Amino acid sequence: MGRIVLRLDRMMVERGRSLNWLADRVGITNVNLSKIKNNHVTAIRFSTLAAICEALDCRPGDILDYVEDDTPG
Repeated sequence: MGRIVLRLDRMMVERGRSLNWLADRVGITNVNLSKIKNNHVTAIRFSTLAAICEALDCRPGDILDYVEDDTPG
């Protein structure tokens, strides 16, 4: 089975935005945003995802990616 990978770090670089700036705009702590940015979460609220997309002027598909598992079944 594959997995969802967050590419938030890439989008932040493309937009020239810092972790502190985005955390302030989204209304979450730097620590929680850092966990999202570094793929150390197993879930994300749609409201948080929507706020990130609004702040970075992007769509969920710009920061979410599906990666197939390389392990043979």
